[in-house]
Amino acid sequence: MGKNKRLSDDVAETIMSMIKVEKKYNPGDKLPNELQLSEELGVSRITLREAIRILVARNVLEIKRGKGTFIREDYTPKMVAGLEDTASAKVDIDDLYEMRLIFEPEIAYYATIRASDRELERIFAIGKEIEELLLKGIDYTHKEMMFHCSIANATHNEFINQLEPVLHQSIEKGVYLYETEHIPVEQVISEHRMIMEFMKNRNAEGARSAMRVHIMHAIDQLEINKNQGNNKA
Repeated sequence: MGKNKRLSDDVAETIMSMIKVEKKYNPGDKLPNELQLSEELGVSRITLREAIRILVARNVLEIKRGKGTFIREDYTPKMVAGLEDTASAKVDIDDLYEMRLIFEPEIAYYATIRASDRELERIFAIGKEIEELLLKGIDYTHKEMMFHCSIANATHNEFINQLEPVLHQSIEKGVYLYETEHIPVEQVISEHRMIMEFMKNRNAEGARSAMRVHIMHAIDQLEINKNQGNNKA
């Protein structure tokens, strides 16, 4: 089930991703001027203006005459009622991984079908950045969150977008597991590449399976490490 969109809708979603996923801009921040931002996004200034109008109507942006376009000071991502406590609660890592196993393969499936070419390019660019950080032994937690949340954002499903804080928490804990338990860098890179390759080819079933494998391997590693810990006790 695809969702047809105008180019301006696509650009509006890209700007939203910069705000919600990449945290490139925060409430109160000023966006780059029209010429800079249109060049960065690779679109005409007319298309950018329409995208900005869309986000003004959604109460995300505001235009201050003579000053520019800003993220609204009072902007906060909407969240399904009741999820606020879940996002901040101390949840067992087993539960977090179970939640990811339930949601993320299907997220990968629908993102593969619905993502615009521009969204796929951003996902692939983040994947490449993660590889570079991994190979250099540099913390990649934020980029890993961006990778998975960019995929979630590409489903264009508002409920999934509202689950983002919960996904952030589970991904952050998952990356911490990778780093502290020394899961091979090659494994993480290989699994990311597999997910991206299926998405590039618009193979939704393949992307679903690759994401499931990615999370199942982390769960398996978690169980191995638990058992090793118990044996030492």
